[in-house]
Amino acid sequence: MPELLKSLRQHLLTGVSYAIPFIACGGILIAFAIAFAPMTPTGPDFSQAPRLKLVLDIGLAAFSLMLPVLAGYIAYSIGGKPALVPGFLGGYFSDQVKAGFLGAILAGLLAGYVVELLKKIPVSRHLRPIMPILVIPILSGALIGAVMLKLIGVPIALLMVRANGALQAMGTGNGIVLALVLGGMIAFDMGGPINKAAFFFGAAMIREGNYQIMGACAAAIGTPPLGMGLATLLQKRLWSSEEREAGLAGIAMGLIGITEGAIPFAAADPIRVIPSIMVGSAVAAVIAMVGKVGDHAPHGGPIVLFVVDHRLAYLLAIVTGTIVTAGSINLLKARGRRLTETKEEKAA
Repeated sequence: MPELLKSLRQHLLTGVSYAIPFIACGGILIAFAIAFAPMTPTGPDFSQAPRLKLVLDIGLAAFSLMLPVLAGYIAYSIGGKPALVPGFLGGYFSDQVKAGFLGAILAGLLAGYVVELLKKIPVSRHLRPIMPILVIPILSGALIGAVMLKLIGVPIALLMVRANGALQAMGTGNGIVLALVLGGMIAFDMGGPINKAAFFFGAAMIREGNYQIMGACAAAIGTPPLGMGLATLLQKRLWSSEEREAGLAGIAMGLIGITEGAIPFAAADPIRVIPSIMVGSAVAAVIAMVGKVGDHAPHGGPIVLFVVDHRLAYLLAIVTGTIVTAGSINLLKARGRRLTETKEEKAA
């Protein structure tokens, strides 16, 4: 089992290492465009800023490649070049069916192992040369595409309908419980379907004149990348140079309210990262709710500060959530390192 977990982690890290440049490029270009675009009560207005709109479009294009690249190179790490086609297709369809980065990870792993199984099928020596460049990509690509479109899309769509219904019912009850749930949802899949369910619920409440629900969501949105970025700065020895670079990019994205800045960390170490960022975002959302923070724009992070009610409480929520996230993940990583060192000492 430890060897299996170690190999899975290596496959995930391979996918993440290729996806990070796309996340950084897309996120920073999007952040730049949003930062300098005129802001209205409904969000940034690019109608009077065509150059910023161009920057935004380029950033969105780079960002849209993130899931295919992540899944493609996870698959590549397992099955080599023949696994690139099903991996990229799986990542693309993960975006199409709104399965988010978790769906892309699943697609990448599935594609890689399917290709490995196909490689073991005995074939004649005449067919062997075309197997990796034609037969395996076609078979595995068709299989992964069908799985993503027919098996994963429907359950996730149903989950979103039920999640929205549950949130609407909870909105009439305890605000703190609602904030805890929304904060956790925002962080759980970082831009994926669970995140979007919480975000669109908050945005819908703006139209109903309830700005506090969006205020809780807005405080939670930037916390995951800000917290992970802060963690890499506070205890550099726990993080690789590549992770520290991703942390700086994450801080830039968190300031502009792009939750996806935490994806590289979550993809590489989901067991420790996802609970840490969920706790931080939940804390941020609760503080914002208690502080009666109201966000009049359907966006989050410090960038919307000037359209927020009770700004000091909003900043306090983000800062506290960021510190909680950073402290949690560094504590978990340090504990994991100590346990590993202890086992190695006993083995020696």
